[in-house]
Amino acid sequence: MTPRFSLIATAGLVTGLLAGSAAFAQMPPPPPAGAFPPPHPALAPEAGMTVQGRVAQWLLNPNGEADGLLLTDGTQVAFPPHLSTSVMQILKPGDTVRIAGWRAPNVPVMRALTLEANGRTVVDQPPAPGMFPPGLRDLAALSAMSVGGRIERLLYTDRGDVHGVILADRSIVRFPPHIGAVYGSILQPGAQLFAQGWGTRGPNGSAVEATSLGQSADSVRELVGGPVGPVGPRGPHHRHLMAPMGPMTPTAPVLPVPAPVFAPQPAANS
Repeated sequence: MTPRFSLIATAGLVTGLLAGSAAFAQMPPPPPAGAFPPPHPALAPEAGMTVQGRVAQWLLNPNGEADGLLLTDGTQVAFPPHLSTSVMQILKPGDTVRIAGWRAPNVPVMRALTLEANGRTVVDQPPAPGMFPPGLRDLAALSAMSVGGRIERLLYTDRGDVHGVILADRSIVRFPPHIGAVYGSILQPGAQLFAQGWGTRGPNGSAVEATSLGQSADSVRELVGGPVGPVGPRGPHHRHLMAPMGPMTPTAPVLPVPAPVFAPQPAANS
C-alpha cells in the first residue's frame, strides 16, 4: 500500500469511528427501574389476600359445575370449573372456608388460589391433559329452561363487569358481560327478571345461560338476532340486538365454529 492510500484509509477509519461515537452518544440511555407506568389501578390485583367466611351457596355455571362461592358477607369467590368436583368434596353451603388469592380493587370478586375447609385444601392447578375445556362438557345435559323472579344479587367478573344475577329462589342467570352492560337498566337488585336459555337443574341449584331476557315472560327479548326477511339490494334485513322473540323452541345447542387460521403467504418475487 502506498503512503497516499494508507493516509486515506486511516482518515476513513478515524472518520467512521468518530461518526459511530457520535451516533452512540445520541442514543438515549435505558429507562431507570420503575420508569414504566404501573397498570391501571382498576385492574391491578391485590396479591396475597386471605379471607374467611361461611358459604351461603354455590355459584354454578350452566353446565351445573361450581365455578365460585357466595359467602354470607356478600363476597363472591371465583375459581376454574375444573376444580368443581374437588371443591365440592371438601365443603358445602354452611361450612366455613378460608380462601387465599387476589382481587382487583373495588370489585367484590376474589379469585381463589387455595381453598381450605374441614382440614382439607384445594389448590388451583391447570387441568390435566385431555380434559375438555369449560363449556364443552356434558352438552347433552343442557335443557331448554326459563326462570324468573326478583333479582337478589348481581354477579361480577374479575374485572368488575356484570355477567349474571342470582334470583330470589337462588336460581342463577348467566350472560356475557356486554349483555350485562346493554341491559343494565333492568339488571338491578329488587327488579323482576325473566330469562330463557339453556342450563341445568340439580340438587346443588339451577343455572341458565340466557338467550333472551325481559322483566316478564311477555317482554322477553332475544339477546342475539340473526338475518330475517327477504334479501334486498342492500342485503338481508337483520333483527335489532333486542328484537322480540316468540316462544322458545327446544333445539340442540349450537357450538360456535372457530374461524379458520390461514398460514401467511410468501412474498412474491419482484
